[in-house]
Amino acid sequence: MIPMLIDSHCHLDFPDFAAELDAVVARARAAGIARMVTISTRVARFGEVLAIAERFPDVFCSVGTHPHYAHEELDVSTADLVARTRHPKVVAIGEAGLDYHYDNSPREAQQRGFRTHIAAARETGLPLVIHSREADADTARILEEATEQGAFPAVLHCFTGGADLARRAIALGLYISFTGILTFKNSTALRDIATKLTADRILVETDAPYLAPGRHRGKRNEPAYVIETVNVLAQTRGVSFDTIARETTANFFRLFGKVPQPAGADAALAAPA
Repeated sequence: MIPMLIDSHCHLDFPDFAAELDAVVARARAAGIARMVTISTRVARFGEVLAIAERFPDVFCSVGTHPHYAHEELDVSTADLVARTRHPKVVAIGEAGLDYHYDNSPREAQQRGFRTHIAAARETGLPLVIHSREADADTARILEEATEQGAFPAVLHCFTGGADLARRAIALGLYISFTGILTFKNSTALRDIATKLTADRILVETDAPYLAPGRHRGKRNEPAYVIETVNVLAQTRGVSFDTIARETTANFFRLFGKVPQPAGADAALAAPA
C-alpha cells in the first residue's frame, strides 16, 4: 500500500503546467499524494488559482500576495483576503512574507503586506504560508511582534533559513516545511536543522514547478516528486519513509484544518510505521 502523502505547497496555475495539468494531477494521485494545495502569488490572479482548486477534488488553494508583488497589491486589505476565504476550497492565507534576495518589491511594502496577511490568518484561523528568503531577522521580529497581538497558525514554507529562525518559529508554534532543496548535496546545514525539529512541526512540499528534488533536479518539478523529499527527510532523521509520511500528513491536517481528510485517513495516520 502506498503511504498517504501531501504536497502542501505547489503552483499549479503557473504556465509550466498548462499543457498537461490533468496528467500532472493524475501522476500525483498515482504516487499517493492525497491532497495538494496550489498557492496564490497575486490576489489579482486569484480567480485562476481558485478555478484549478474547483476543477480537482483533491486540490485546494490559498489567497494572498507573494512579497515579489507586495508593492503592486498594497490596496489589498485584510478584509479583502478574509472575504475570499469563505469559499470552501480556500484553506490558507498567502504566500506572503519577505524576500531580501531579489528585493523585487521595496522592503517596506513587503513588511506591510506581510502584516496584512498575518491579520487575515489571525481573523480566519487559517494557516499563513510564509515566504522568507535572506530575511531571517526581520521575519522573526515581525512574527514575534504580531504574536504578541494574538496567536495565528503559520508555516515557514520552503525553509532555507538558519537555526535561529527555526528555533524562534517553533517557539511561536509555527510549522516548518521542506522542499527538494533538502535533497541537494550542499544542503548539509539544512539537513542538520531538520534532524533537530520535533516530529509534530514538520511538513513537506514541492514548490512546483521549482526546486525539483534528487534525480529530478534541473527539470520541472511536480507534486508527485514530493516522494523524493520525504525519502531524504526520513534518511536524515533516521526513521522509515512510512514514519515521515504519516507524521507530515498528520501535521498537514492539523495545520490545514479546513482541508477534508480522505476516507480512512484516521486509520492510516494512526497505523504504526
